[in-house]
Amino acid sequence: MFNLCLFLGHLVIEKLLKGLYAKNNPDNPIAPKIHNLILLSQKANLNVPLKIREKIQTINTFNINARYDDYKRSFNAKCTDDYTKEQVQNIEEVQQWLKKQ
Repeated sequence: MFNLCLFLGHLVIEKLLKGLYAKNNPDNPIAPKIHNLILLSQKANLNVPLKIREKIQTINTFNINARYDDYKRSFNAKCTDDYTKEQVQNIEEVQQWLKKQ
């Protein structure tokens, strides 16, 4: 169940990035239909500090790992209580930074 929590965290960050894309691209506010958080942050014209970028890179993996069966088994094993708590904190930190943008 922890894997679903992290997958949903990815979706939170993805939607915030797509909102920032729309805000920062008024001539073409329709966000690209992609799930790659790194690419979305670039397309949203954000100057992302290294600390936040590193967290986004980790969060980015939660989309693929939780969605596709090949990755689920190893991802489920990785999603211990402690790992999930740490990553939820990272998601919250990135979320707060994005909201300030």
